[in-house]
Amino acid sequence: MKRTLFLAALASFTLPLFAADEAPVEKPKVLEAQPDPWEGIVRIEASFLIPDYRTPWEAGRPSAGSGTGWLVGKNRFITNAHVVSNSTKLVIRLTNDPEPYDAHIVHIAHDCDLAIIEADNPKPFEKLKPLELGGIPKLNTELIAVGYPVGGERMSVTRGVVSRIDFQSYSHSGIDQHLAIQVDAAINPGNSGGPVLQENKVVGIAFQGYSGSVAQNVGYMIPVPVIERFLDDIKDGHYDHYMDLAISHFAIENPAQLKALGLEDNGIGVYVSNVQSAGAAGGVLQVGDVILGIDGHPVYHNGLIKVDDQMIDMNEAVERKFVGDKLSMDIWRDAKKQTVEITLKRFLPYLTMGEQYNQKPRYVLYAGLLFQPMSRNLMEAHGIRDPLVNYVFDNYLNREIYKERPEVVVLTAVLPDEVNSYLQSYQHSIVDEVNGVKIKTLKDVDDALKKNDGDGKFIIIKLLEKNRPLVLKRELAEKAHPQIMQTYDVPAASYLGDE
Repeated sequence: MKRTLFLAALASFTLPLFAADEAPVEKPKVLEAQPDPWEGIVRIEASFLIPDYRTPWEAGRPSAGSGTGWLVGKNRFITNAHVVSNSTKLVIRLTNDPEPYDAHIVHIAHDCDLAIIEADNPKPFEKLKPLELGGIPKLNTELIAVGYPVGGERMSVTRGVVSRIDFQSYSHSGIDQHLAIQVDAAINPGNSGGPVLQENKVVGIAFQGYSGSVAQNVGYMIPVPVIERFLDDIKDGHYDHYMDLAISHFAIENPAQLKALGLEDNGIGVYVSNVQSAGAAGGVLQVGDVILGIDGHPVYHNGLIKVDDQMIDMNEAVERKFVGDKLSMDIWRDAKKQTVEITLKRFLPYLTMGEQYNQKPRYVLYAGLLFQPMSRNLMEAHGIRDPLVNYVFDNYLNREIYKERPEVVVLTAVLPDEVNSYLQSYQHSIVDEVNGVKIKTLKDVDDALKKNDGDGKFIIIKLLEKNRPLVLKRELAEKAHPQIMQTYDVPAASYLGDE
């Protein structure tokens, strides 16, 4: 429902006349207008350029949208990353000011869907008061979501209650999970980035919800611990991202399992089923270890720990730390209790699995053959259904494929031309070798295609687990290549990334 905002007005008084020898009548006090506690909540309008991974040489598809933000510090407005990602222009609008104010991104965190933006001209916002942060609200307590949802340019307020506090997937990255709070207040497009308030203090940021037949009145907000961690991380002027143990685990609840491992039946411990060697726990934890505690907090069979009288996911103990921080862990190994220490760091191969933003798609085009590094954006844009490519994507981390292939290069398309006739069936295949060069990155493809050793009459491309190679006659391919680029209006044969 809508809530109308009222501005306090100055009272007007008529003073009676009095004679000089009479005592003056006491002048009534004029009440000053009280500042609006929500005046720091702003509407954010964005123009976007969405990269097209099907035609990566093009600038992208223009689009526009709006969201909400709120003042968190001097000329600093916090909002969702998805409100401003891929933006080419940002505008801030105040509720009671018709003027648009240009803004720019200062920090952006795609892994927790948060961003800080600043107005190019800070003067109009100097007198605004930042909103205060609260804490984690209790279940079944009332709160309000404030923002600018679709359908209007005025501020909107919806009410609801806290219905769940749990680890949830953050849809912006498509892979990250963090603490989130479920509410039954209506959260619609445009609410994103807006504060969720309890007793006029921010207890969360509206960021996603279900629509259609999936669920009714189910929305989510980013809670204060995630907001505070983001604000702490950027204090040094740089965002270092979330840390990750890069392990998999499962509960130990079967009595036979407990006995075989020599554990007590006390509800404590989770079994380590996978350890990424490139992750923070690589070389410290082993498959078969049982995690008993983290930083002195017992780890229960369901993977939860108790902190501040609340049961939370054990990964939250990691998420509250920063790059270079230490984590103490009690483990059970070889029927003995041990304590190990883990130095936290980012797990970079993880980035391939998530949505990518604010990046120009990388590619190599040769004789109509389009080569691109595998990513979630790529898989979705090309609608790749090849079983092998999907297997590699799904197991890129668990099978540590990133060790052999830091970038999995896919032949994503064949732009039709006489020189590449009858090669359409090779589309959506993983490139293994080009002229005998093992392909580990996209640059390897570019280098191999330019290399002309020996007689160099043919270009032979071997595709992973394909028994027949793709062959082009080099002389014909090089002659056709510029014609194909002109036909399909491709300005550059490759883009390998910024230097």
